Amino acid sequence: MVKILSTRYGKSSGFKLLLAFSVIILILALCPQFLPRFFVYLLALILISGLQATSLNVALGYGGMYQFHHAVFFGIGAYTVSIMLMKTNLPPALSFLAGPMVAAMLGFIMGLICVRLSKLYFGMLQLSLGSLVWIVVFRWYSFTGGDDGLHGVPVPALISSVNGSYYFALITSIVSLFMMYVILNSPFGRILQAIRDNPERSEGVGVRVKLHQLVTQVIAAFFAGVAGVLFVTVEGSAFPDLLSWTLSLEFIIMCLLGGWFTFLGPMLGAAIIVSLRTLVGVYTEYWTFALAVILMLLIFFLPEGVLGYFQRFSQVPDHSPAEDK
Repeated sequence: MVKILSTRYGKSSGFKLLLAFSVIILILALCPQFLPRFFVYLLALILISGLQATSLNVALGYGGMYQFHHAVFFGIGAYTVSIMLMKTNLPPALSFLAGPMVAAMLGFIMGLICVRLSKLYFGMLQLSLGSLVWIVVFRWYSFTGGDDGLHGVPVPALISSVNGSYYFALITSIVSLFMMYVILNSPFGRILQAIRDNPERSEGVGVRVKLHQLVTQVIAAFFAGVAGVLFVTVEGSAFPDLLSWTLSLEFIIMCLLGGWFTFLGPMLGAAIIVSLRTLVGVYTEYWTFALAVILMLLIFFLPEGVLGYFQRFSQVPDHSPAEDK
């Protein structure tokens, strides 16, 4: 980790960033010792939403792929682990692994169809296919529970408590984020950013653009499936709204709000959106209206996102293509 950060930001800056991450992780690990149960639960939801938004940003911010219905992979991961825990006698560990794998398989199938197109056409086709999956889940009462969903999922006792599910979400999120960071800073990640900036030139120098985009779709879907599994461990249920377009829009706004050309931007965006959703829900039921207002303010006043704004003014190098435009 030190080597990766040192290569990207310099030895001194890399060490400082690693120290800052270590302090943040330590604080998050100590939170259940002094915070009320509700806030521990809220932190778990922020971690899960942040992981989901970061997986979306692998395709959206780094790959330049218009992933308009990323929640479908989140929901499929949640439904897979729920069905296996409720309807089979397989070990829980195998069920937890199956969630991300099935989400990745769905990502591969949808990717085979969608990568033939690009930009807005890719996004619209992906949105249509995701909506088809949602309607199947919504109507298949005998298997998915239909519009009622699946409730009372038997989560293993070790992670069934609020603190247990929080620590499981924390450890899994840290490992997943580290894996995504390594992937995005590998030669594959550099090629992916080159494709995002100029796909025609990349293809002209011999890069297999469609293959890289397909692999990116699978990677993003896999980690979205991980987030879906974590959601079930915290909530103990899965329901069709997890695959809805509205939830996909929330994840997109998390990326945009935090900074979709930064790695940790989606995590910050998730913290802001989840906190606001909880606060707004106390006073009104019109969260969707509030979400639309946030999106409009973002477009007009903060198009680079919060981290993108501070990164630009602090002169920290990033992978944003803004300078090329």
